[in-house]
Amino acid sequence: MTGKGRFITFEGIDGSGKSTQARLLAERLRTQGREVTLTREPGGSPGAEEIRDLLLTGAPDRWSAETEILLFTAARRDHLERRIAPALAAGQVVICDRFADSTRVYQGATRGDLRGLVDQLHGLMIGREPDLTLLIDIDPDTGWRRAKARPGAEARFEDFGAELQARLRAGFLALAEEAPERIRVIDGRGSADEVAKAVATAAGPMLA
Repeated sequence: MTGKGRFITFEGIDGSGKSTQARLLAERLRTQGREVTLTREPGGSPGAEEIRDLLLTGAPDRWSAETEILLFTAARRDHLERRIAPALAAGQVVICDRFADSTRVYQGATRGDLRGLVDQLHGLMIGREPDLTLLIDIDPDTGWRRAKARPGAEARFEDFGAELQARLRAGFLALAEEAPERIRVIDGRGSADEVAKAVATAAGPMLA
């Protein structure tokens, strides 16, 4: 499933602005004549979107961390088969709002010591890492307030509270230290345009 394209993911705590930055990078590349698939997780394919609704709505204690890992892996496998792998094989740039790193941090590091299980399932069922991951780093309190202010019902993880966001940030930064060849940390405190310029600079060498 390696293909000829380039696979870029965006990661960060809730409210970090990563979804906006994923969209802005896709728009920038399209103006340059690149073929781009912009997608998200959980979701991105019809089956995975159905699983997304199960994961992101309802009470915080709706699922255990172990059950979440299984649901996220199922959604990711369908997404990979039906959208990501075909786009990469066609030579496109695939930009994904979250991927396996989110599962490593959310379920593997902050809701139980389950990182080994996450990595085992990833190796068995996914077997693919992004070419580049852009981690949008922001203050946890700021991110949590932004996330809670968003409309809609997809607020299950935000409802765990601001303390979880602080642990998530620490988990993402630790992951960046673990995989510096793949993960670039982007300061998310500036305006959307300022952050977008930093994103473009970080992604430029890999897309050249």
